[in-house]
Amino acid sequence: MITAPLVVEVRRGALAELGTILADQRISTSGRVAIAVGSTYGPTVQEAFAGGLAGADWFSVRGGTINAAIQLVEQVRSQRYDAIVGVGGGTVLDVTKFAAARLGLPMVAVATNLAHDGIASPISTLDNDAGRGSYGVPAPIAVLVDLNLIAQAPPRSVRSGIGEIVSNLSAIADWEAAHALRGEEIDGLAVSLARTAAQAVMNHPGGILEDSFLATLAEGLVLSGISMVVAGTSRPSSGACHEISHAIDLLHPERRGYHGEQVGLGAAFAWFLRGDLDRFHATVDCLHRHELPVRPSDLGFSLEEFAAIVDYAPQTRPGRITVLEESSLTPARIADKVAAFNDHAYARISSDGAAMPEGVVLD
Repeated sequence: MITAPLVVEVRRGALAELGTILADQRISTSGRVAIAVGSTYGPTVQEAFAGGLAGADWFSVRGGTINAAIQLVEQVRSQRYDAIVGVGGGTVLDVTKFAAARLGLPMVAVATNLAHDGIASPISTLDNDAGRGSYGVPAPIAVLVDLNLIAQAPPRSVRSGIGEIVSNLSAIADWEAAHALRGEEIDGLAVSLARTAAQAVMNHPGGILEDSFLATLAEGLVLSGISMVVAGTSRPSSGACHEISHAIDLLHPERRGYHGEQVGLGAAFAWFLRGDLDRFHATVDCLHRHELPVRPSDLGFSLEEFAAIVDYAPQTRPGRITVLEESSLTPARIADKVAAFNDHAYARISSDGAAMPEGVVLD
C-alpha cells in the first residue's frame, strides 16, 4: 500500500473549495478543523472564509522553529478537531505537519508559494537550538495549490522551487550510484516519480508568470514529496546537493539563501564533480534561464568559502553516500574543482564569450 494524498488540487480558486473538499472526502464532515496561518496570508485567508467553515478555529504560526510547532500543539490540543489545515509557505506547512503528527490529526496543506517540495513531503524542517533539523512526519492527506495566491508570492520564492525540483536528478544519480557501488536499496517507483517531476519542469518552455508553468512546478513538487513517501527516505530528492545546502545553513546561518537556490547550485556542482558535462550544462542552463544562482558568488560566497562548504558538507548527513563521499576529496582537490566549476559555469552563461576567463575550455 502506498500512502498518497486523497486530494491534489492545483488551479486558480482552489482555496475557495477547501470547505467542500474537506466535507466531500470525509476529512471533516462537521467542519471542526484547526487552521494554522502565517502573518503574510492569514488575514486574506480568514477574510475569504468569513461566511464559511463556521466550525473552524484559527491559529497563528510565529516562526519556523520547533518551539513554534510545540506551541501550536498546545493551542490546538485544548479542543477536539477532525483535522488541522496549514495555509501558507514552507514555514507554516512544516510547523503544521509537525503539530499534526504530535496530535495524531490528518493534515491538509494549502500552499501559498512554491519554494520547496515540503508541500506533500513526509518531512518537517524546523530550526532548533542546534541549528536546523529534519523531522519525519506523516505526509498531508490533501494538498491544495491556489495559483491566485502563488501569483502573489515573491518571485524569488517561486524560483526557489525550480532549484529544488531540478536537484532531484542529481539526488537520483547519487542514489543510483550508492545502489550500484554499495548495494544500497533503491525504489524504482520513487525514482520514476522524482525524475518525471524534475524533467517536466526542466523541459517546460514557460516561466513563473505563466499558469501552465506554475501548475507544472506545483505538480512536480507534489510528486517529489510523494516520491519520498514511497521510498521511506528523502533519497529521491536529497543527495550531495542537499548536503551542500545543509552545510551553508550550519556554517553561515546569517547568510543562507532560499533552500532551492542552494540545492540548485549544489546540484550543478555535483554534476560537474561527476564529470557529466551534459547534465551540468542542462542544469546551469535551466537555473540561469529562471534567474537562479549558478556560481558561488551568486549566493554571496567566495570560492574559498564555497570550498570550505563543500569540504564540510558530508558531515551534515553521516552515513549517506553521494558523489562528495565517493570522490575522496582533499582540501586541495576541492579548491581546484570549485575553481574549475566556477569557470565553466561562467563560460556557459556568457552570452557573447567576450569575458570568458582565460584558459577556460568547455569539454
